[in-house]
Amino acid sequence: MRSLYSIIKKPLFTEKGSLLKESENKILVEVSSDVNKLEIKKAIEEIFKVKVEKVSTIHIKGKWKRHGKSLGKRPDRKKAVITLKKGEKLDFIEGV
Repeated sequence: MRSLYSIIKKPLFTEKGSLLKESENKILVEVSSDVNKLEIKKAIEEIFKVKVEKVSTIHIKGKWKRHGKSLGKRPDRKKAVITLKKGEKLDFIEGV
């Protein structure tokens, strides 16, 4: 059994994410690349004590970057867009 805290890596604070949060009650988080939607839903509900309606995932391939003569690749990532149920609220940076 995997730890709940190893499933959720970090919240993503982007302009698109803030618009989704305000208009549609959705949050963006970066998750481990080998987890499924049910594991993400369970982890969010148990860690933050909120009710999750829907989870959508997005795989992002790492880009190839050149540094002089050498060529390197950024790591692949996985994002999750989590829709909270009506009346639920989750704020990562409360008190600021």
